[in-house]
Amino acid sequence: MASTLFSSSVSLLFSYVVVLAFCTLQIHGGTDPSNSYYTIRVDSLFAAGKTGNCSIDLQGDDRDFSLKVTHRHGACSPLPETDHAHLRDFLLQDQLRVDSLQHPSTIPTTSTDVTLPARQGLALGTGNYIVTVGYGTPRRDLTVVFDTGSDLSWIQCQPCAGFCYPQQDPIFDPSKSTTHANVTCDSPYCAQLRRKTCARASDTCVYNVVYGDRSFSSGLLVLDTLTLTPSDVFPHFLFGCGQNNRGLFRGYAGLLGLSRTNLSIVSQTSRAFGGVFSYCLPSSSYHLGYLTFGSSNNRYPSDITCNGNVSYTPLLSSPRPDLYSVNMTGVSVMGQPLDIPPTVFSHAGTVVDSGTVVTRLPRTAYEALREAYRAGLAEYPRAPPLAFLDTCFDFSGHEAVAVPRVTMHFDGGVDVVVDPSGLFVAERASQVCLAIAGNANDEDIGIVGNMQQRRHEVVFDVGNGRLGFGDNWGCN
Repeated sequence: MASTLFSSSVSLLFSYVVVLAFCTLQIHGGTDPSNSYYTIRVDSLFAAGKTGNCSIDLQGDDRDFSLKVTHRHGACSPLPETDHAHLRDFLLQDQLRVDSLQHPSTIPTTSTDVTLPARQGLALGTGNYIVTVGYGTPRRDLTVVFDTGSDLSWIQCQPCAGFCYPQQDPIFDPSKSTTHANVTCDSPYCAQLRRKTCARASDTCVYNVVYGDRSFSSGLLVLDTLTLTPSDVFPHFLFGCGQNNRGLFRGYAGLLGLSRTNLSIVSQTSRAFGGVFSYCLPSSSYHLGYLTFGSSNNRYPSDITCNGNVSYTPLLSSPRPDLYSVNMTGVSVMGQPLDIPPTVFSHAGTVVDSGTVVTRLPRTAYEALREAYRAGLAEYPRAPPLAFLDTCFDFSGHEAVAVPRVTMHFDGGVDVVVDPSGLFVAERASQVCLAIAGNANDEDIGIVGNMQQRRHEVVFDVGNGRLGFGDNWGCN
């Protein structure tokens, strides 16, 4: 007995040492919270795209239980660069995303009701982050977008009865998987779909997913094996096998849905992972991040995290029970809380979303932020607005600038300091815009976008009804 206890203690101690060593490697950078400004290089504000070099010094890729996260358009992406789009186009797509989250009733119910966008070829959304997972038996690796705002996962499948868009990986062929099965119309799985029809001739359930930009995927609801990592294999995973997929897709094979509904991968793997997943979005398109399923209890000792402590705020059932709704309580600029009534945030609520790029604040809160930020950068000339971004500056002739820090506050005493990489968007130094915008009014849902989540480990603990942010940088 004593020998067993000693062995267990040594094993636990070894685990602590390994995790501590790993975490020491993982954490890079960070800034003294007492500082009011960041100093950033102006040339770092421009997206590198495929022209930069992928930096693999960011850890997370050496955790065998994590998936590598890359930006869809970045140098680390396994997908080829496609049609170049200007920043204004990306912002337009981001607004379509926001409109669909704030006003879901405006989205067509089926693909037959869709009028396709005039311009095709751009990626769905603007801040797509991708991972590679395996489908079928034998495993076929496919690169997919992951999205906390979507429920049903889907991939393109043969035969393309309608239309399949170009993708980097070979299109999945269900006939070559020994574990593949279609879902029947009377199945309880089919009943969970919000948009569905029935192929009566084959008694097969047909799904329809339509997005805010009017892109859509339609096909058969199926069951097959999903492989996340060599040790995380899930038979009978429910997803869509898309045979008619149109709109603003390009390159990737489909989507991994991470919302709070029963159809999402979070729910389907809850027995193994307890309804917990976390990610760290990299600071730039030429760095790597990670997506991890499972709590610290089944990954590493529970009181050790790889970015210091994680502070949690409660998950709420409103304004959207299917999304990750939280209570934002305030915003600070340069360490000073802005004078914003708390009811401004609680009136419509706030969601944390991986697919929205630019954070949207209630109009009253944003106006206070805009005034404070303009005052903090009063020495620089103002620049014209870019699309819906109206807090813009001219940094021409400067190699580096000192910019005010922004902190978002949430219920439970959670403070999220926005990384400098998440403060601005720009195509040129003469028009650099704050990557935070205001809603049309205080009645629209607030959204914490992925730019303002960069480098934080964001922990979605659905099982315990909470969402956490690491207090240090979890990735580069």
